[in-house]
Amino acid sequence: MESAGSARDRVPRIDPYGFERPEDFDYAAYEEFFSTYLVILTRRAIKWSKLLKGSSRARRSGTVKRYIRKGVPLEHRACVWMGVSGAQAQMDRNPGYYHRLLQGEQNDRLAEAIRTDMNRTFPDNIKFRKSADPCLQKTLYNVLLAYGRHNQGVGYCQGMNFIAGYLILVTKSEEESFWLLDALVGRILPDYYSPAMLGLKTDQEVLGELVRTKLPAVAALMDGHGVLWTLVVSRWFICLFVDILPVETVLRIWDCLFNEGSKIIFRVALTLIKQHQAFILEATSVADICERFKEITRGSFVTECHTFMQKIFTEPGSLSMATIIRLRESCRARLQAQG
Repeated sequence: MESAGSARDRVPRIDPYGFERPEDFDYAAYEEFFSTYLVILTRRAIKWSKLLKGSSRARRSGTVKRYIRKGVPLEHRACVWMGVSGAQAQMDRNPGYYHRLLQGEQNDRLAEAIRTDMNRTFPDNIKFRKSADPCLQKTLYNVLLAYGRHNQGVGYCQGMNFIAGYLILVTKSEEESFWLLDALVGRILPDYYSPAMLGLKTDQEVLGELVRTKLPAVAALMDGHGVLWTLVVSRWFICLFVDILPVETVLRIWDCLFNEGSKIIFRVALTLIKQHQAFILEATSVADICERFKEITRGSFVTECHTFMQKIFTEPGSLSMATIIRLRESCRARLQAQG
């Protein structure tokens, strides 16, 4: 077994997206994983290049779905996300719209809310630092400001800064990031970021119901300690696993999210909980439960993104959109009745 030191010399301290690796980063384990993953990525890149054949469009199909589940190479990611999410079609239908939004009427409250979160967005990413050239804070500010003007019912909500930040890192384009944010907030995750956050609260309850059916012992533990799901998983939903799971894993999840919709979030959440069920069940207090839910988002299981993504489509078992819609209706009605 080689020393962590020699692996550290080969694996850069800053990842390809600009994030600094944490102090306790396991360089040896990462290099072992990445050397095999690189082979998979190379193979996928060749297949994607053949599929797209110089076209900058990716359209939904059975083949595209299968390819996306196996991973989208970084060089094709922006184009694939834009195509399958409908963002490209929206952008094509609305030429110049994004730039008109930026020149729109001043809204001091919106601008101030966004500005407040700028320095809190990815302090561990060198590209978002004020000293960076170019500094992505200005790009991020523009995307969020335009979105707040575009969707006044949402405006700006904490969590959107992390999502927009990831979109910018992948697309390297303000306008594409704006339209992808619109696809997520406006269509894929309805009511997650509206002032009442009813969609978000509903989906956390839906996860609770799914756990009750599929992993009843975990549900019993949560009920026994009176732990609300919002306490342990709200950031999973609000940030779509950004800053919770490793970058490459989040991007693989988003590949599927843009193509298959919000049920992917439930698949990821259920897989994390099922894989670590025995560990979670050892918890003896509310604080212990919360700590264990943080722990299960770290380590080799989530770092090895390729096997992780294979598991999200097998571990939770069947999970149809019809089931989710039915659960959403009953959970939403219950939340509204509670007022």
